[in-house]
Amino acid sequence: MRVADFFRQAVAVAMLAWAHTAAQAVLKPGQLAPLFTIQAARAGEVFEFDLSQALSRGPVVLYFYPKAFTSGCTYEANLFAQASDRFAVLGATVIGVSNDDIQTLQRFSIEACRNKFAVGADESARVIRAYQAQIAARSQMADRISYVISPEGRIVHVHHDPNPEGHVATTLQAVERLRSSWPQRR
Repeated sequence: MRVADFFRQAVAVAMLAWAHTAAQAVLKPGQLAPLFTIQAARAGEVFEFDLSQALSRGPVVLYFYPKAFTSGCTYEANLFAQASDRFAVLGATVIGVSNDDIQTLQRFSIEACRNKFAVGADESARVIRAYQAQIAARSQMADRISYVISPEGRIVHVHHDPNPEGHVATTLQAVERLRSSWPQRR
């Protein structure tokens, strides 16, 4: 087998594996978002995050990420922190969820999230599984998936991509569309 053929075949296999993982099983727009309460940290302070309560105030951006303090997850948290004021103006709550423990997330909420939004500790992966956000090969670990949930509790947007780059931009656009479709909520 020539090197070029081998390379093409390896790329094809990798793309099929990624496509299988990406198509694996995320919740779809229109579905009801599973309600949950989770221990979370914001600015180092621990509290109970209740999705139902957050939705009573407006849309929620729920994003899953694999592991606190890894380069991609730290970068993504920094991007969400930078955009947090724009989300707040639109009335949206942002929360990140991983299966890290709460002590790790207390530090992560300060250092990576810059005290701007909460991160939830899902050590049992209960919420991760409810949102079908687990990595196929590691069922306790979250994949990189972002959901926008309407105040009525319906998923209106899903962004599933291992690259942290596009999650903030696409969820922000989805929240803007959601807000513009309900002018009475402005």
